[in-house]
Amino acid sequence: MTVGTEDLSSPAAWRASVAEFIATLLFIFIGAGTVVVTGGLLGEPLTSARLVAIALAHGLAIALLVAATANISGGHVNPAVTFGAWVAGRIGLARAAMYVVAQLLGAALGAWLLSLVVPEAAQGNLGAHGLGQGISAAGGLLAEIVLTFVLVFVVFATAIDPKGPGTIAPLAIGLAILVDHLVGVPLTGAGMNPARSFGPALVAGAWANHWVYWVGPAVGGAIAALVYRHVFLERRE
Repeated sequence: MTVGTEDLSSPAAWRASVAEFIATLLFIFIGAGTVVVTGGLLGEPLTSARLVAIALAHGLAIALLVAATANISGGHVNPAVTFGAWVAGRIGLARAAMYVVAQLLGAALGAWLLSLVVPEAAQGNLGAHGLGQGISAAGGLLAEIVLTFVLVFVVFATAIDPKGPGTIAPLAIGLAILVDHLVGVPLTGAGMNPARSFGPALVAGAWANHWVYWVGPAVGGAIAALVYRHVFLERRE
């Protein structure tokens, strides 16, 4: 793991951080916005149709935003992905910190903009994540670990591995988000991304079990990164 303090004065690193800021802002506005619009404005319960709509919105948004920022920042759009990349030695500590700060600021602004657009009566908790009915904190933590493992493993296999199918990485990552949401929304809201959890929680003041959405993705992302690095990457490099 390198520190990479030179990134603090690198224009390229700052441009990459701005890209992460913009992409995360848009992801929150679209992803959390779909939750709010379908639930608050349209008044739909969590039916199978609404679940598919939420999954599609998050998956397609990530596919588009990763494609748009891949050549600038690597298209992380997620502190768990950045943390996994740092744990695996694919990014320096300074740049990782820059990315995470940018992602959190973007998430907060995205949620705030959403609160300005949606009528207060329909806002609810702005799509903040929470545990499903009957799901314990331990169960939610395990779900977040597994869901984030899926995501970060796909990121490493397609976007970070030099021999991976890089041209389809945005689509593969978007599909990973989509399928994770199909199973994860009723369990935990399908966090997998501390920034996605943080922005709406900050603006709406919805902090119940918030630690689950940091610890779970961090652990799942780190395990996926280390497994892919030591089992697959280092066997070929």
